[in-house]
Amino acid sequence: MAILKWNAELDTGIDVIDGQHRRIVDYVNQLHEAREHGDAAAVGEVIESTVEYTLSHFAFEESLMEDAGYPLSKPHKKVHELFVKRVADLRMRFRAGEDISAELHGLLSRWLVNHIRNDDHDYVESVKRSMNRLAAETHEGGWLSRSLGRFFGAGR
Repeated sequence: MAILKWNAELDTGIDVIDGQHRRIVDYVNQLHEAREHGDAAAVGEVIESTVEYTLSHFAFEESLMEDAGYPLSKPHKKVHELFVKRVADLRMRFRAGEDISAELHGLLSRWLVNHIRNDDHDYVESVKRSMNRLAAETHEGGWLSRSLGRFFGAGR
């Protein structure tokens, strides 16, 4: 499998999520490079970094969906949990000395693209509405802005 290329189909239109997805694509490509060079230590480092970063990304994404009241947030979280279990199994096999780098690269490449195109694109409108609502509340005169002004702006 080759280098994974970012394309416009993967953009959700939520900058912070797109940035996180791009970072995961970078990890997938780092895994490819480490495999190409036969560098097992680098493969191990990329696996650990990918797992840690993906877990934090999933938690962030899930909190956005929950805050937005996205009705499919629980099934989406279940998809994340199943993916994490698959990757954790591969990580254990790697730690046991098995070369799982090609299998992991294929899984990450296919899963990430399919998940972004399908599952993630489904929550975009709900999350964008929620983010726009929050942004409106933080502007001058919004509830959050007035509250912050009362607490932190009294001495100005």
